[in-house]
Amino acid sequence: MYEDFYGLKEKPFSLTPDPRFLYLSESHRFALDHLIYGITQREGFMLITGDVGTGKTTICRTLLERLDEQTRTALILNPQMSETELLLSILSEFGITFSSNSKKEIIDRLNQFLLDQLASGGGAVLIIDEAQNLSLPVLEQIRLLSNLETEKEKLLQIILVGQPELRDKLNLPVLRQLNQRISVRYHLRPLKKDEIKKYIDHRLMVAGSPGNIVFSRRALSLIFKYSGGIPRLVNLLADRAMLGGFSKQTWTITPGIVKTAAGSLGDEKVLPGKRHPLVSAKWYGYGIVVLLIVALLFMAVRKGINLRPSHLISSSKPNVSDVPQPPNSTKTGKISVPIPKKDIVPPPTVENTPTKISRTSGKKDFYTIHLESYPNEESAISAAKRFTRLGYQIYIARVDLPAKGTWYRLLLGRFKDKQTSRKVMKELKRKGDLKEFPDAAIRKASVAFGNPG
Repeated sequence: MYEDFYGLKEKPFSLTPDPRFLYLSESHRFALDHLIYGITQREGFMLITGDVGTGKTTICRTLLERLDEQTRTALILNPQMSETELLLSILSEFGITFSSNSKKEIIDRLNQFLLDQLASGGGAVLIIDEAQNLSLPVLEQIRLLSNLETEKEKLLQIILVGQPELRDKLNLPVLRQLNQRISVRYHLRPLKKDEIKKYIDHRLMVAGSPGNIVFSRRALSLIFKYSGGIPRLVNLLADRAMLGGFSKQTWTITPGIVKTAAGSLGDEKVLPGKRHPLVSAKWYGYGIVVLLIVALLFMAVRKGINLRPSHLISSSKPNVSDVPQPPNSTKTGKISVPIPKKDIVPPPTVENTPTKISRTSGKKDFYTIHLESYPNEESAISAAKRFTRLGYQIYIARVDLPAKGTWYRLLLGRFKDKQTSRKVMKELKRKGDLKEFPDAAIRKASVAFGNPG
């Protein structure tokens, strides 16, 4: 409706998974890099998870476009089927005609197809979207497909894509064999606040905008607040806001237009960041209570009462001094390290990977919480800055992995024993502070900082 008024060739905020409109945020780029690495290295099983609307299906579509012509692909979008139905769907997606319903004959035919692909220098990739809906017997059947291999490599690369509950399902004891075979994992995160403008501008440009559409800074802040950075909700809000701008015959999207757009989308069940006025009033009341508590704590501190738990270490920024410095570098307040030769590498498996580490200083015998591993230093520092608001000391450990390059591990706290670290981690999960780090785990310092001994 508003395309002609704004000079657009098409709707910029459609909800369809069109790869042309994919904005490669930091998280989306990492997800795509992990998948490309896993396919080129023939890693076998890969796992991509993310909340509803974060762009998982669009990532899949983009991946299919980026693979070369020698790589055959099969994309399963509706996995709610039996084992035999799934196998027949895989054959159909690969373009293989087959009439038998015998699972053995189907797998034999698939194996022959994969061997032919390998002989011709090609590969084969199976992507299963909405994989959280797979039944346990079907997941076990998928695990058995990983047995299609030669002595040196996997014949079929399998990518499971799904919502966070897929991780919970894979952690079930009955699926431990499948879970152990997943070598590449990545959790897709929502857009950050400073990525909202770039995301909207990118989609407008792809849709043919001549650059005359402006979302004000406050309007962008409201879109982030109401959407939580979830791309699908950003699209919904931006689309309604554009319609509102059209009705007002304006090229500037204001906060008022965004508020009206949010109101047209319903209650907080649609937009998690949009609260009813009564709910907002309730939170103001909570705010007053919090201020009173803070005032009481301040008075207690002034009287010399120690209210801080022994394991909490205050910090306002990442502990830069603990990051190993390369030879011939000077400490100028910034971290100077060589850029890894390989940018597309999977997070290291901490427990089993032999490592060579330039150790951080400090006590050796303690426990820490391994939040995440990053392929470059900038990403680790960015994540550390976001997390230090909680008041815990953050460490960044550089680990050099043979044949896999340099990785940066983000670690939280130094705890005297495992029991203390478990209590802290349980509390962080209860508060929801580990949503950004779904694979966080407790590690002994000798392991977390890279020393296998």
